[in-house]
Amino acid sequence: MKKAWLIAAGIVLALLLGVGGMALAQSTGDNDTQTPGNVNVNVNSQQTGIWVNGVGEITVTPDLATLTLGVEAQAASVAEAQSQAQAAMDKVMAALKAQGLAEKDIQTAYFNISKMTSWDDEKRTETITGYRVTNTVTVKIREIGKAGDIIDAVAEAGGDLTTVNGINFSLENDTAAMQQAREKAMADAKVKAQQIATLSDVKLGKATYVTENSYAPYAYRNVAYAESKDASGGTQISAGELTVTVNVQVAYAIAD
Repeated sequence: MKKAWLIAAGIVLALLLGVGGMALAQSTGDNDTQTPGNVNVNVNSQQTGIWVNGVGEITVTPDLATLTLGVEAQAASVAEAQSQAQAAMDKVMAALKAQGLAEKDIQTAYFNISKMTSWDDEKRTETITGYRVTNTVTVKIREIGKAGDIIDAVAEAGGDLTTVNGINFSLENDTAAMQQAREKAMADAKVKAQQIATLSDVKLGKATYVTENSYAPYAYRNVAYAESKDASGGTQISAGELTVTVNVQVAYAIAD
């Protein structure tokens, strides 16, 4: 019995020594010192100084339009649906090239063959009624002013099988716009930090930490062909403007 009591007392003592050792290690970390055998972690390093967010925005005119279009055919058999779709797509591709589009700017985005079915409530069965073939491409239009003419040419070439799913406006090269927006974001952050330093009666130091969150500008528009024509019968496409936005988070030290 006495032996069992001694063993239990030894276990409790070991636990107490372990907790004390952990507390000692934490206290040495808080003092930002390092001794042999201990790992120094300064948990407060990101809670010092002045932290601010900066925003920079630049408005630009898009120079690239990406159009999604294609053909869709339905028939009683796969072979017939595919034949109709292929014939229409050949005409669409010819129309695109006739508009001066390069092959590298035309890319297949989607191709699908699917069953068309109907449900018989009396027989409680599903019956195949035909097949649908869909062939879609994305087209890069570098002369945005020609977008309406290209849509008209494609619609005429593909006839009733034509599909136009939407158009996307963007910058082909957004480097310069991003740089300008980034400069504005950093300037905005510094103005805010300086105001906070002045109000706090401290001297603003150098930036010690910077992180950026930005995105490539684009604008997507649905295109309903029947509703997009003007009085003259031509499709009107307006690119509008894009906003390039850069957000930064900056930490400034407090100078002595």
